[in-house]
Amino acid sequence: MKTIELTQSEMTIVDDSDYEELSQYKWYADRRADIYYAARSIQINGRPTAELMHRRILGLKQGDRKHTDHINGNGLDNRRGNLRVCTRAQNIRNQRIRCDNTSGYKGVYWEKGTGKWHVQIVFNSRKIYLGLFNSLFVAALAYNAAALKYHGKFARLNEIEGSGDV
Repeated sequence: MKTIELTQSEMTIVDDSDYEELSQYKWYADRRADIYYAARSIQINGRPTAELMHRRILGLKQGDRKHTDHINGNGLDNRRGNLRVCTRAQNIRNQRIRCDNTSGYKGVYWEKGTGKWHVQIVFNSRKIYLGLFNSLFVAALAYNAAALKYHGKFARLNEIEGSGDV
């Protein structure tokens, strides 16, 4: 494992086998939403565009409709073992918790009208209602069970601290 320095005081991690080829280019830290990715400027048909390092590593060309998923959610971890080719839907399934989430758990929010935790998951563009729960801990577990069922290896599970009612 080696690192390549980027702009904005960021670093990207790559495998030793990719380092020599990738380190010959000037890469920058490209922030998309709340995640940084390693990118470089290239010209396509005389127009400047960004080439993302993870797509280059996996051999995905500009315009290729395939997506790349960073398994651990770290956009700067470009080791081959952390990258996989996927569909857009699969990539979305592995997204981190939203920045506007207030429960601290993916798929769980407080429903004022009932005074309970509401749990849902999205699969194939459909919201699936999983129930209302008195316990935040149990609600987070319910989401995790559904994520494994519907999202399989692309499931991003809630990290649950403690072992009782929250």
